[in-house]
Amino acid sequence: MALPKRRHSRSRTRKRRAHDFLTAPNVLECSNCGEPKLAHRLCSGCGTYKGRTVIQLEEELS
Repeated sequence: MALPKRRHSRSRTRKRRAHDFLTAPNVLECSNCGEPKLAHRLCSGCGTYKGRTVIQLEEELS
C-alpha cells in the first residue's frame, strides 16, 4: 500500500477538506398553514402540495 513520502501541511489538509461539511436542509414555510416543511415535499401539517390538497388528514379530537 502506498504511503505519503512527506507530511502534508495544515493549510493543504484544510484546503482539501474545505468542501467536507454538512449543508442545512432547505426549510420553507407552507403557504397554506404556515408550518415549516421541506421544499418540493408534501406539507405534513395540512396535506397540501402546490396549493392543492393531496391527502386528507384526520384532525385530532381534543
